[in-house]
Amino acid sequence: MAASLHLIKLCVGAEKVEDLTRWQETVRARNDAAGRGPITTHVTRMWPKRADALLDGGSIYWVFRGLVLARQHVLALEERKAEDGTRRCALVLDPEVVLTAPQPRRPFQGWRYLLPADAPPDLGPLGTPEADLPTALAADLSRLGVL
Repeated sequence: MAASLHLIKLCVGAEKVEDLTRWQETVRARNDAAGRGPITTHVTRMWPKRADALLDGGSIYWVFRGLVLARQHVLALEERKAEDGTRRCALVLDPEVVLTAPQPRRPFQGWRYLLPADAPPDLGPLGTPEADLPTALAADLSRLGVL
């Protein structure tokens, strides 16, 4: 089996993690209305070439305003067709959003692979004491090596 691998992606249009969770509620409703069930997906233009490694325990790490702040486990990959018939990849995600220690990232387009050794540590699911730290404080603690 392949070694685990992650993806990292800018969360465009979202200022904070709560924006992502609200948006994903809409995505689940659309998927349910389309007959797919209330699954959480993110559709991307490119299909991961290292899909086996991604599906071996990988997550998608979300970047908000220059900081990695959250991740979601990738459960599956499903084909979707764009209106023009182009093949797309729907990342089927665990609906649980896990907050991570803030990690600075420069802007980039699309998604990139992220090695497990380079991924920030988890703080916990939304609503846990560790996850409820203000972002600026968590970022400072992370830079100091406390988180």
